[in-house]
Amino acid sequence: MKLLIPEGAELEKIASGFRFIEGPVWDDANKFLYFTDIPQNIVYRWSRPEGVSVFRTPSRHANGLTLDGQRRLLACEHGSRTVTRTEQDGTITELALQYDGKRLNSPNDIVVKSDGTLYFTDPPYGLKSVYGNQPEDKELSFQGVYRLDPETAELRLLIDDFDKPNGLAFSPDEQILYVDDSARDHVRAFDVTPTGGLINGRVFAELDPEAGKGVPDGMKVDAAGRLYVAGRGGIWIFSSSGQKIGIIKIPEITANLAWAEDYSHLYITASTSLYRIRLNTRGIPVKHIN
Repeated sequence: MKLLIPEGAELEKIASGFRFIEGPVWDDANKFLYFTDIPQNIVYRWSRPEGVSVFRTPSRHANGLTLDGQRRLLACEHGSRTVTRTEQDGTITELALQYDGKRLNSPNDIVVKSDGTLYFTDPPYGLKSVYGNQPEDKELSFQGVYRLDPETAELRLLIDDFDKPNGLAFSPDEQILYVDDSARDHVRAFDVTPTGGLINGRVFAELDPEAGKGVPDGMKVDAAGRLYVAGRGGIWIFSSSGQKIGIIKIPEITANLAWAEDYSHLYITASTSLYRIRLNTRGIPVKHIN
């Protein structure tokens, strides 16, 4: 851990007063960070010059966010139970609403491969009255991991044996997709086939359920292939072979993280506050952005 955290680097709280924030993603072109407050029904953005401002409200209780190749914002929405895209004119396009004629549970987190295809998880966390849904609204008998081709709109179910699939992240070469399971306190790794499928699923890393509050949630990788998992007690760091390196302790329940600015800064969404820490490594820029 001493090699990853520079001498004198400290965890900074840069904004607070939220209810439960999630989904950070850095827009390098405009130099701001998007993130969501799920119960407040808002997508925010933050920049050094302007601080926090509202980008979209209502957000339909958006959770995970990312950007596509045209820098359009993609969102997993609990309230609408869809994956959406915010167009350049501000209109909202629904990309994924149903699978096999049944409504999705509540899309949670999302990543984009460099070929433009979308991968997302669909646990039932959004089936709550606070989001305008009820548990009995669940139509699917499983919690899936999906692949969506934005050109053809084909939605493929890739994996259906998770309990609560949550965060996702590609390895630097996109040959592996990591998906964590919040209910099972572990991260699974899958080999990505040439056609975008997932094979050879295996448990890659396990989190100690006694380590603190929270669950395995959002994930990112750095340029060296290390995996960073928002989880119990803070940010867990694993080597590319799955060995635990250490934990960056965060004083609130930690939901997600994003590389930002020069990609040596890690921005962390944790319950009511947005945090930042500088590391001795670089994260992976969003490679699909031109």
